[in-house]
Amino acid sequence: MKYFEFKSELQKQELLAFIMPNGISFPAHFHITEIGRTQKQFVDCGGTIRNIGEINIQLWLADDINHRLTTKKLLQIMQETESKIILPDEEILVELQGKTIEKYSIMKSDFGFLLQATQTACLAEDSCGIPKEKIKVVLGQSIACKPGSGCC
Repeated sequence: MKYFEFKSELQKQELLAFIMPNGISFPAHFHITEIGRTQKQFVDCGGTIRNIGEINIQLWLADDINHRLTTKKLLQIMQETESKIILPDEEILVELQGKTIEKYSIMKSDFGFLLQATQTACLAEDSCGIPKEKIKVVLGQSIACKPGSGCC
């Protein structure tokens, strides 16, 4: 989800909830310790220079279990941040403490914002030299194809 869509969805929500990939809500007493933009410039394994910009929102749990952040308060924090730094319409990543700092993308769900695990990937598959995984066939074993499936 991109930044402007996130802001728009926040305005429609009464309760602020982030839901972990396992379906469990992130504890409601979280704090937002930072909102910012990260820009990464790098060369991928195929030699291509890449530039990626992301908006980061960091969630943190304290011992203050009575703390509750509202959507209205989060929108105020975002507005204050925008008055100090430029936040373009880029993908949002939510950071939180797990075994290490974990990063999640987000999407809207019926119950709040669903955190989705992020993955690393090769960005230059066509030039990095790693062969695509092939279907393994056991010799002597017949393979049944259904008519029209395109496998024959």
